[in-house]
Amino acid sequence: MNAQQSRRHVRRTGGLGLVIGALMLGMLLAALDQTIVSTALPTIVSDLGGLEELSWVVTAYILSSTVSTPLWGKLGDQYGRKKLFQAAIVVFLVGSALCGLSRNMGELIGFRALQGLGGGGLMVLAQAIVGDVVPVRERGRYQGFFGAVFAVSSVAGPLLGGLFVDHLSWHWVFYVNLPIGVLALIVISTALPSGTERTRHTIDYLGMAFLGGGAACLVLMATWGGTAYPWGDPVVVGLGIAAAALLALWWQAEKRAREPVLPPRLFRMRVFNVASLIGFVVGFAMFGPLTYMPLFLQVVQGVSPTASGIHLLPMMGGMLVTSIVSGQIITRSGRYKVFPILGTAIVSIGLYLLSHVREDTSTLRLSVYLLVLGVGIGLVMQVLVIVVQNAVGFEDLGVATSGATFFRLIGGSFGVAIAGSIFTSRLTDDLVRLSRTVSIPPGMERAVQSDPTVVQRLPPETATAFLAAYSDAIAHVFLYSAPVALIAFAAAWLLPEVPLRETTKAADLGECYGAAPTERSSLAEVERGLWRLADADMRRDYYRRLSDMAGLDLPPGAVWLLARLGTRGPQAGTELAERAGVTVERGRPYADLLVARGLVRRAGDGVLGLTPAGEQVADRLVAEAREGLRRLIRDWKPEEHPRLRELLQRLPRELLGSVGDRPRNG
Repeated sequence: MNAQQSRRHVRRTGGLGLVIGALMLGMLLAALDQTIVSTALPTIVSDLGGLEELSWVVTAYILSSTVSTPLWGKLGDQYGRKKLFQAAIVVFLVGSALCGLSRNMGELIGFRALQGLGGGGLMVLAQAIVGDVVPVRERGRYQGFFGAVFAVSSVAGPLLGGLFVDHLSWHWVFYVNLPIGVLALIVISTALPSGTERTRHTIDYLGMAFLGGGAACLVLMATWGGTAYPWGDPVVVGLGIAAAALLALWWQAEKRAREPVLPPRLFRMRVFNVASLIGFVVGFAMFGPLTYMPLFLQVVQGVSPTASGIHLLPMMGGMLVTSIVSGQIITRSGRYKVFPILGTAIVSIGLYLLSHVREDTSTLRLSVYLLVLGVGIGLVMQVLVIVVQNAVGFEDLGVATSGATFFRLIGGSFGVAIAGSIFTSRLTDDLVRLSRTVSIPPGMERAVQSDPTVVQRLPPETATAFLAAYSDAIAHVFLYSAPVALIAFAAAWLLPEVPLRETTKAADLGECYGAAPTERSSLAEVERGLWRLADADMRRDYYRRLSDMAGLDLPPGAVWLLARLGTRGPQAGTELAERAGVTVERGRPYADLLVARGLVRRAGDGVLGLTPAGEQVADRLVAEAREGLRRLIRDWKPEEHPRLRELLQRLPRELLGSVGDRPRNG
């Protein structure tokens, strides 16, 4: 069963809404688990201990989901996306259940990595399955829904995590995935057809293993260096050597791979290098505050987990609003360079402001600081994928897009790991200084580092001193992050600004917001842009304009009917009226006009079909639509790429005559 047959099967069985709902549920679960644990972390640490390992609860998920994304995408193409999506759900649910059952921090970190492995598959395969079940003309709209899932999950995640902790327990941050995931699994198993078109790949297993191993070693080195081990300790040095060796092996493997994860030639492009650096810093700046601000709010200021999630809303809301606004401005103006420059400057200011938080910082001031940071991050996020897509050739479009999101996600992993290292190191130093001036019960320093809630059981004077130490340690996380953002600010000036390709302007919110991984071919990237452009164009009296371009003196309704019969073949008048959502009487004048012109014949059973003259006119309509699409992708030079030429041959017939485009007025 190919993609077209799959779409017909889903429409015939009435299961499209169920399938899309299940896919959105799967993506929601995977996206939520990037942020939902942030407000639960202080409670988790107080229960399981291991404050110095807190950052790995977030890092393990991001790292495993990011590194596994290319594998899920290619295996789905090769062996069928339904089976792989079902497997991803099962892996994610098993990881979620085990996370909720964890008895110590080590178990939780390991199970979060397993959960992230499934989460990477959920996000990338759900987006790919849309192409199997949704007609071409409607994909732009559905992809918009998926973008909204990422936006909502990023904003709602911290708040939901706090609600579960306050009203149930931290275990339910993970258990809540189980009933929702099982529901999605049942729907996908019953409503989604099994067969899809298969694409053979030469999977770059070595490249994925070396790149993932090198990144993990670097994150471990950043986590342990200066805290669990001195920077000169053999363990830390060994991790650095292992990371360098693995990355060198990855570089050599990519030179030989037929389908490399990240082709080395990308790193010879200034735009890709600069955008990757900025994306790394944006991820760094986003996940550090998400992880350690709830700790400040719950431990230092004594708010509830739910309230700490509410406190984060200015940051997440600022990100969402400025991502949308900047994307719309870029689409209309074609200018983008100002946004990464302005955004990284505001991020630097936001991090510096947050470095001044203290135990007596007011809610209003803290909200303003977080809003400033969120505004800065949102201004940058929407730009990076657009910049990279606009700079590369067609053959590198897919891997360059996934590479841009890869570095943003890896930046998030490093941000959380380095924030944890700074926090632990500074807290240790502050507690040592504190012990010289305040009477501390034996073993209390270690107990406070393992369980922050111990502070609440100390005498008021001692508790105040400990809270000041916590506040100072968290403030230093932001203080040391601000110069990193300044590096991105300096790099942003190096981005060249060139005219945007039409399909590049069509990047959507889900592609650029938060931490959504991608894994699509270059052809799928171009087609994705065309979906969105066609969706916008066909809503603007398209069939009247198409009639004028083809030199036809026909009303839009008649042109739509011609296109429908020319691309879908003969159909009964009653079926056409039903699909168009009109009565037979309302649609009959258009059919009668075409019959009178000799373009359509009406059989005795009411079936409408094109005459030879009608077929010629329908071919002209298809040719005009094809020329319009050709103009949209002329910057990709379709004459040089057979796959683009094939896309231009195929897409007009799939777009024209869509039920969603039927003219509402004659």
